[in-house]
Amino acid sequence: MFWLPITILSYFLFAIVALVDKYLLGGPIPSPKVYSFYVGTLGILALALIPFGFLIPQPLDIVLSLLAGAIFIFALLGFYTALRLFEASRVVPAIGGFLPLFTFGLIFLFSWGKETLSLPDLIAFIFLILGSVIIALGKERSITLKSLQISALAAFLFSLAFVLTKFVYLEQPFWSGFIWMRIGGFFIALFFLFSKEVREEIFRKRVSFKQKTAGLFLSNQVLAAGAFISQNWAIALAPLIYLAMINALEGIKYFFLLIFVIILSLKFPQIIKEEISRKVLLQKIIAILLIGIGLTVLAFHIK
Repeated sequence: MFWLPITILSYFLFAIVALVDKYLLGGPIPSPKVYSFYVGTLGILALALIPFGFLIPQPLDIVLSLLAGAIFIFALLGFYTALRLFEASRVVPAIGGFLPLFTFGLIFLFSWGKETLSLPDLIAFIFLILGSVIIALGKERSITLKSLQISALAAFLFSLAFVLTKFVYLEQPFWSGFIWMRIGGFFIALFFLFSKEVREEIFRKRVSFKQKTAGLFLSNQVLAAGAFISQNWAIALAPLIYLAMINALEGIKYFFLLIFVIILSLKFPQIIKEEISRKVLLQKIIAILLIGIGLTVLAFHIK
């Protein structure tokens, strides 16, 4: 059961990271490829964790770890690209809906149908997905085929990375598996240097990282690392079938995000301004109630 509070903690941290990501992608670092490059290359700092436990596993386990890390970077690229091309209100709910369903499907497939949710868990799963999608919906709700396609692709890649990550932790100690996956992400990030857009941004323009932007980005990545480690810890602790539940719990992140946005809009209206109508507030309250019901049911039947 310990994986549940760890998951909630990770989404609390991810909510803060999401605020900064949106700001950086909206101006200082507008290129999704460049942003993914920086995030991926910084992953090599995980080598500093070697003293906590690192080993050389079997070749197949190394390949699995590198693959999981690489797919995660591609998933980030898809997500950042979707945020850049479409309104967050189109992309985020779609990914939030697809992600747990893809994860559940992949687990069912990889386990040859042996891993399934009990009826109470299934009820909690449905409530959590509905709450996550509703709370993430914004004012602009029109969904185009293109936005749906890229959202589905990003969600599938995240799901695949999630499931492969769990299999890595089934074969390796936590820190060793975590380090190997970050190495995989680092190598894939280096391939982005073959992109003319990335090379020009990094080596010619050199405008992405002004001192203020660099400090904000690096601070956010430190926080993101804490969130990511917490989420990976939850993945390592949770039974295989509950990976989809971790995805479904993402609505908690949007709850925290909503609270942060409201506080910032009241305290610092010059930085962020958020007007919430009664209709939107009712929508968020309904979503929070659905998430609350799902969490309650889950807490009473969790393994």
